[in-house]
Amino acid sequence: MLKGIANAFRVPELRNKILITIGILVLYRIGAYIPVPGIPFQGMLSAYSAAAAGSGAMAVLNLFSGGALSRVSVFSLGIMPYITAQIILQMMQAVIPSLGEMAKEGEAGQRRITQYTRYLTIVLALISAIGYLFLFQSDMYGISFEGAGLPVWLMDVIVVFTMVVGALIIMWLGEVITQRGIGNGMSLIIFANIMAGFPSALISSGQTSEHGVLDTVITLIVILAVIPLIVYIERGQRRITVQYAKRVVGRRVMGGQSTYLPIKVNTAGVVPIIFASAILYLPAQIAVFFPNVTWMNVFANAVSSGWLNWILSVVLIVFFAYFYTAMVFNPEETADQLRKQGGFIPGVRPGNATAAYIKNVIDHITLPGAIFMALIAVVPSIIFAFTSNSLIQAFGGTSILIMVGVAMDTIASLESQLKMHNYDGFFK
Repeated sequence: MLKGIANAFRVPELRNKILITIGILVLYRIGAYIPVPGIPFQGMLSAYSAAAAGSGAMAVLNLFSGGALSRVSVFSLGIMPYITAQIILQMMQAVIPSLGEMAKEGEAGQRRITQYTRYLTIVLALISAIGYLFLFQSDMYGISFEGAGLPVWLMDVIVVFTMVVGALIIMWLGEVITQRGIGNGMSLIIFANIMAGFPSALISSGQTSEHGVLDTVITLIVILAVIPLIVYIERGQRRITVQYAKRVVGRRVMGGQSTYLPIKVNTAGVVPIIFASAILYLPAQIAVFFPNVTWMNVFANAVSSGWLNWILSVVLIVFFAYFYTAMVFNPEETADQLRKQGGFIPGVRPGNATAAYIKNVIDHITLPGAIFMALIAVVPSIIFAFTSNSLIQAFGGTSILIMVGVAMDTIASLESQLKMHNYDGFFK
């Protein structure tokens, strides 16, 4: 591992990408501590703690914003508006034929879809910012934004504008990481948000647990023991044997070799977890518009935590695992490419039969992988419901899956770029 890191810094291009990624993440964390104009900063944390104590939804939203929500910072909205916009656009591709065709147009089509995603992010960020403004000024928080004698309505506009601009800056930072840094920017920002809460969660767990430090140590041991199992599933794959027929090109005999087509057990990676989380916490974001409507807040809390959240998490993770796998891995295109290259699966006819065979394999291996990920995401939440250990809430289930998945994707990206420069990677 240390040798791989040293090799990465020997390559100027790769070193610059790593430094850009680290610099943007540090810049993002600084922004999470800059309050919006007019916020009574001293009393904000206590007001948030009192409000979040009875709201599991708010606690989770704060976790995914890296604590920015509790500080009413310029980055209070976090990355969720951008993620929600991506979910909507990707699901619309399966419903609206023109969008589906656009996605198949290659780089040009993807640029247009990205542009639509940005526009939708602005709309969702504006809606969320107005909702949070209502929430902060409700009886739950009782915050009064004050600003150098400016009219109340003008201060409200400034606060909403600041949070919307903050969400757009986060979107831009994520895209810069994706384009010029290492790994997926959206995933890395969520990773940074979760990791930012680790020190406080660790201290809180030791202070509030029934057996103090012992409970915290046991929780850390269990988390560390689960990580290798998650890595094992993440790297697991089904290898389909592919045989290439011999061809005579001029005086050369080409083909005839045997290889394999690797299909990952968890092809979708960490995306189903992120998408399911965004969907489940959407009611909590909507409920901020109506802080005094009891039934809406009860529903938001029920969907964000408790038995209903556990059931919906399993269903949504399995659904998005199949949905995203179908988007990134097309059996028909794979079968067509094999046919054009003279390849075939032994015992299976080329063409439609090969596509059906590949699809059947994907369907069979995706289900156990998705169920495993869903259980890892849900079981810690169930344990937290009975133990109230803050460390489990912050680093159980969904959080640890996201962190491990993002870490593996980032390392895999570094691995591929190191091998391009003839260096040994991280995996042996």
